[in-house]
Amino acid sequence: MVQLIVGEKGKGKTKELLERVNNQVKTASGTICYLDKSTKHMFELNNKVRLINVSDFLINNADQFAGFILGIISQDHDLEQMYLDSFLKISRTEDGDYVSLVQKLDEISKEFKVDFVLSVSLPANSVPAEIKDKVAVAL
Repeated sequence: MVQLIVGEKGKGKTKELLERVNNQVKTASGTICYLDKSTKHMFELNNKVRLINVSDFLINNADQFAGFILGIISQDHDLEQMYLDSFLKISRTEDGDYVSLVQKLDEISKEFKVDFVLSVSLPANSVPAEIKDKVAVAL
């Protein structure tokens, strides 16, 4: 399953994402990863959540990002959930086709039984129709 938390910059998407991950870690039976563009939120995350600073890796496009996600999944067979903050930035799709990447993440989710929650900096009314059904929270 892929869920989107959408809204413009400064509307509280990261706060919502952090609340969700910290609540989920209490009941999760597997492991949880939080991907971000920095380690800024390290101390706001439960210490059972694995924080990955995507900026530390040489990712230049959406295909490399999808491969990066698959690499994480391949190394952790207990991985249950992934939270992706600043999705458009960390996936390098700010100016590109993020819809096909969201659809690819949905395929990955079904294949490997890993849920994804993405924070996406977009006005709620500009989410493309193909992924509108994945919007869980619009701020």
